[in-house]
Amino acid sequence: MGVLPICGPDDRLHGIITDRDIVVKCLARGKDPRTMTAGQPEQGKPITIDAKADAGQVLHAMEEHRIRRLPVIDDHRLVGMISEADLARHLPEDQVGHFVEAVCATS
Repeated sequence: MGVLPICGPDDRLHGIITDRDIVVKCLARGKDPRTMTAGQPEQGKPITIDAKADAGQVLHAMEEHRIRRLPVIDDHRLVGMISEADLARHLPEDQVGHFVEAVCATS
């Protein structure tokens, strides 16, 4: 999936780290991944979606924030993760095309 949630003992989401974070914020800067903690490359509060959100809300959040993975929260606890692959499998082709254009296109 390319992303790991960082949670406390209460299952509350404290952050996320992606494969890109490891490459860009650690390896590319000459840092040692064996000594760097998962929280060091963290940047701000992660964007999340409520477990009761519908597909339109999920698409809007991911497009607005140009993100490819979205943590799902229920009662302040992490219960899942939605990825672009999930969208591709479960949404009509035109919606997936719009999402890819909005999130993946470079400006």
